[in-house]
Parts: sequence; C-alpha cells; structure tokens
Amino acid sequence: MPKVMNLGRLLTQAAERWPERAGLVQGERSWSWAELERRTNAMVAALRRRGIAPGDRVMIHARNGLVMFESLWVAFKLGAVWVPTNFRLTATEVAYLAEASGAKAMIYDRGFEDHADAARVAQRDLGLVLAIGTPRPGEAAYEALVAEPFEAAEAEPAEVDYDDTLWFFYTSGTTGRPKAAMLTHGQMAFVVTNHLADLMPGVDDSHASLVIAPLSHGAGIHALAQVARGAKSVLLSTERFDGAEAWELVERHRITNMFTVPSLLTMLVDHPAVDTVDHSSLRHVIYAGSPMYRVDQKRALEKLGPVIVQYYGLGEVTGNITVLAPTLHSLDDATSPAPIASCGVARTGTEIAILDIDGKRLPAGESGEICVRGPAVFKGYFNNPAANEKAFAHGWFHTGDLGFLDARGFLTITGRASDMYISGGSNVYPREIEEVLLAHPAVAEAAVVGLPHPKWGEAGIAVLVLRPGAAADAAEILAFLDGRIARYKRPARIVIWPELPKSGYGKVPKALVKQHLAERGEDQLA
Repeated sequence: MPKVMNLGRLLTQAAERWPERAGLVQGERSWSWAELERRTNAMVAALRRRGIAPGDRVMIHARNGLVMFESLWVAFKLGAVWVPTNFRLTATEVAYLAEASGAKAMIYDRGFEDHADAARVAQRDLGLVLAIGTPRPGEAAYEALVAEPFEAAEAEPAEVDYDDTLWFFYTSGTTGRPKAAMLTHGQMAFVVTNHLADLMPGVDDSHASLVIAPLSHGAGIHALAQVARGAKSVLLSTERFDGAEAWELVERHRITNMFTVPSLLTMLVDHPAVDTVDHSSLRHVIYAGSPMYRVDQKRALEKLGPVIVQYYGLGEVTGNITVLAPTLHSLDDATSPAPIASCGVARTGTEIAILDIDGKRLPAGESGEICVRGPAVFKGYFNNPAANEKAFAHGWFHTGDLGFLDARGFLTITGRASDMYISGGSNVYPREIEEVLLAHPAVAEAAVVGLPHPKWGEAGIAVLVLRPGAAADAAEILAFLDGRIARYKRPARIVIWPELPKSGYGKVPKALVKQHLAERGEDQLA
C-alpha cells in the first residue's frame, strides 16, 4: 500500500503560508494558523509521551469550540483515529461508542462528567481521560498538556498509508446500533479536493466559513476543505443555534460559505435579520442531510440569490454522491435546468448506479437501490464483517436509499430502504427508540415513523399499544425517555392505539402505520 500525505499536514501547510492570519474564530476570540499549529503539535507530543500510538482511537465528546476543532488534527497527526460523538447523546449512548470503538483516550467538555464516567466503566482500556475544564482525580487537564514543552521531532506527523484509518464516522443501519464507518487518509484527501472542486469552487485564503452544525459530522468534513485553502472558520458562540447571531457573523466576517441542513437553512431564511444585514459576501450556502421542500428552496433563492448548493451523500461516502450547483437551482419550475425533485448529478470521480435486488443495473427512469463507487467511498465498517458484506455486494456500496436516474444523469430519491429518518440534520433510527419505549412497563408494542415537520424537516411519531390493564399517557412516556435517548431522537408525538396494523406475516409495516395515522388524522406535526 503506497504512503500518502498525513492529512494533518493540511494544518501545517496553512500555518506555513499564513501564520499570522486567523484560522478559527469564536466570539471575541481568534486563533491564528500558527497558534493552532503550535497547540496541536504540543498535544501530539504530550499524547505520544503518554502512549497514544498510531491506530489508537481518540474519542471526544464536546460542543463546537477550539478543542473540538483542533482535536481532529491532533488525532490525524498521531496516526490515530478521531472518534467524535454528537454532544447531544446521553451518557449511555456515549459509553456504547467508547466500548465499540475501543477508545484508548477521551476528551470531554464541561458538563459531561457523567459521560466520561460511563465511558470509563464501559471501556476498561480507556486509560487517558482529558478534561477541557477542571480535571477530576485520575484525569488530566487538556490545557495543561498543551502547555507542556516539546521538541519538534516529538510532533512530527506519523507516516501513513492510503488505507490507514483517521476517522470513525458513526452511522447506523436498520438495527439502530451505531456502526463506525472507517474513513482513511487517502480517501479524505480525495474528499477535500472534491469538496473544493464541486461544492465550493474558488475558495481561497480571503474567504471565511460559518460553522452552524456540529463539527463531529458533515460540518467537520466541510471544515477540512477550509483549512486546505487557508479560509478561516467562524463558530457560533454557543452550541445553541441563534439566527440573529449567525447573520451578524455573516456580515461582520464577510462569510463566503457555510454548511447547513435544510431545517437550519429554512430557519436562517425565515429570520428577520436576513432582510437587515449585508449578506452579499455569500457565494456557497450548502445544504444536505435531508430533503428540502420546494417552497423552502424557493424562499431561500428569493432571499439569498443564486448561492445555494445541494448535495446528497452518506457518512460512508462522506457526502460525495451528487451535487446540485447554484446554476441548477431555479425559481421557475417550468424552465428549471434540473428536475424539480432532483438532488443533482454525480460528483466528480463518483459513479452512481440504480440496482435491482439481484445487483443488475436498471435503465434510466426505473427505481431501485442507489449504489455508488469511487475514491470517496469508505474502507468499511469497523469490526463488522457482516455489515461490510451486505454494504459492498456486487462491487458497489449500497446506500439503502431508493431512487432513479434520468437520461441526463440527474438523481431523484424516492424513499429509503430502511425506516431511518432525518430530524434537524441528524439521523434517527426507529428501532433504537422502539427498544427504549418497550422497556417501559406499560408498553407492549411500539412503532416509530418519521413524518414531515415544519421546523426539523422530519420528526417521529410513536404509536404504542399498552399492556392489558396498564395505564400511561404521552407525558409519562416522554418523561420515561429522559436520559435514555438523546433529545433529538425523542418522538414529537405519542399516540396510543388498541393494536398496531400487521401484515399477513405478523409484521408491522411502517407504510401501513403511516397510512393508519393519516386515516385517523394523527399524522400532523406542528
């Protein structure tokens, strides 16, 4: 396997070329490229002295901030694997990720002491725990390690091969159990290049990117491309989305690009500040992660102009499946250069095929499973050969989504092979929620389905059947979910029926549940 550039050198290159320029901004604080390089090098040296070696997993549970941003460069340079979590996860969920990843080190943010404790119990080999705030007994202070003196040789980026893993991008399937998609140094070098070519052409060191989504997922990949071109990243002051602050930052920093999900983009467009601030600097407002209603798409075009960019992709393909460029968006349905419901055409270097259940390629216009191949596709799932065999059947990566290609190569998604839905840009897996609901002593059966939501794109409705003689209401059930699943996974509505609709085989088809909800007038979410 050929040696490739350690992707951590992207930060080093930025520091060499623009040492005094701001690379990261949050609130009134800014950090230059040189300062970010020094801090990450100090941490690389400190972790090496404490036994963190190439291939070891370094978990971080933190909000967007300086440490979240620089921890990925630390892991990359070490030749280790960055394991970021969604900071909204519960302690139980984080403990599972710590155990499943085999994490050797963990960095945690203020207020997440319970998460760190749960991780240490679940993963006995978690020998190094770093606190972003005040450390407790048996822990170290992150900033204290950054302050340790080091020699340049101690921070030299590790030699890496093309297929060396650098990131566990947690995703999931129909089982609801998160799986670690292994992203590699060689793959991600292509992804960064592809993002710059297809999503944000022309980005350079005079540009600035606003970060409004968690760096643990798509926004983190987006940030890599900014570093590659020396464009600074600007973070919101807190983890809570604030439309007024976002628009103020766009004007103050002359923001040129941002990564959003449709629900966030709609909130930005609907905020009154969009009509009072100067956002003429915007060139690429990227949205991905879930479908966007046509009415919301039109409103974004009316307010922002021809700057919105859509892409379709999964964590396993790091977003690199399709792109719908600004020139392919239109306010006029009749003269649109792209089919109205399309998510665009194949990204550079990516091949898309629509396959039937036997792996046969289907012609234009016929629906089947969306499958892809190319250098943006991940290496595979960590410690999960069964999932890998299924995902890579017939020589393609199977997305689990259904759709069709037209004669020009435009892809339209028609549904999901799984029942997963996307709420506020985060994947939600019904079976995971159903299993928690079934732990309630009054619940006999549960079915969760995702339906359109005016704010979050999609949200869940949980349909429950209670045990004979048991009593419970929606408020009690929601209270039971507190601390057991993350808040973004909580159903927006709970209904109780005497029985669930079942097929002739005794199964509960989600399509049938949705049909019954509609018939009963219980399918609306506000």
